[in-house]
Amino acid sequence: MALGVKAVAFSYVTHVLGIAGAVLVLVWCVHFRGGLAWEASNKSLIFNIHPVLMLIGLIIIGGEAIISYKTLSLRKEVKKLIHLVLHAVALILGIIGIYTAFKYHNESNIVNLYSLHSWLGIGIIILYGIQWIYGFLIFFYPGGTTTIRSESLPWHVVFGLFVYLLAVGNAALGYLEKLTFLENSGLAKYGSEAFLVNFTAIVTVLFGTFVVLTVISQGPAENDYSYSAI
Repeated sequence: MALGVKAVAFSYVTHVLGIAGAVLVLVWCVHFRGGLAWEASNKSLIFNIHPVLMLIGLIIIGGEAIISYKTLSLRKEVKKLIHLVLHAVALILGIIGIYTAFKYHNESNIVNLYSLHSWLGIGIIILYGIQWIYGFLIFFYPGGTTTIRSESLPWHVVFGLFVYLLAVGNAALGYLEKLTFLENSGLAKYGSEAFLVNFTAIVTVLFGTFVVLTVISQGPAENDYSYSAI
């Protein structure tokens, strides 16, 4: 199924939402939460790295990787390389982002993996890694046979979108969890920071929505085994 709209039209909205999401999460963590730090006596500064890397890395850069095949008028091999590299960057930033959450918990004497958000997060990053490794081996190097690649492509697309939508949903769950903790600690429920966090979550969900709309819309002319609409 493909929408009767050019993918590039949806991609413009996606890019704007991605920039907006990155700005919002940085304003939240730097302005409202005090900044970012790998080592600090204020352990919350360590945690602040987590939402920044998860949103900008796994969600935004990962989303850009997904839509690159549908929006770039380049040779298939070039688009494949861009797709691969952007996903690798997203995966690496996601792993670092998850590590910072563990680092914050360990240094603050907080138990790990007690929430649904954390459980889903571990599962998502594992699935994302499996998806990347499989894509690398089958579509890049050493590369599968023509039959394997053609039969794998639809599943690669569907599974990739499934993992990505899980990541978007879990990001929204993470905002809710953190905001609930802050409000229980005295943060004003109708204050500017609370509104900022909620708007960031909304922008994140909208970004994921437009990534999907871009994928199911009309891309440039396709070559063999290029990224097809589903």
